[in-house]
Amino acid sequence: MATAKWNGEVVAESEVFETVEGNIYFPRNSIHMEFFKDSTHSSVCPWKGTASYFSLSVHGKTNENAAWFYENPKKEAEKIKGYVAFWKGVEVNE
Repeated sequence: MATAKWNGEVVAESEVFETVEGNIYFPRNSIHMEFFKDSTHSSVCPWKGTASYFSLSVHGKTNENAAWFYENPKKEAEKIKGYVAFWKGVEVNE
């Protein structure tokens, strides 16, 4: 079981996940969407493609761009299509 926690709340949990470059990617259906807000931020990885982001909003605090995902990953990263990963202080444990 993998979990992602921020500001005292579990924001994602799943027995199914992918690990890429040391990051645990959670299936989109395992994240607790009530804590996620769309972001306009994006970044580009040379081998995975363009990442989109979510901000987290928990108990009145916001963690900008704390989660990322690849809507249309490059072929080499197809296994993380539909998955979400975390950073910026989000505690992820396996």
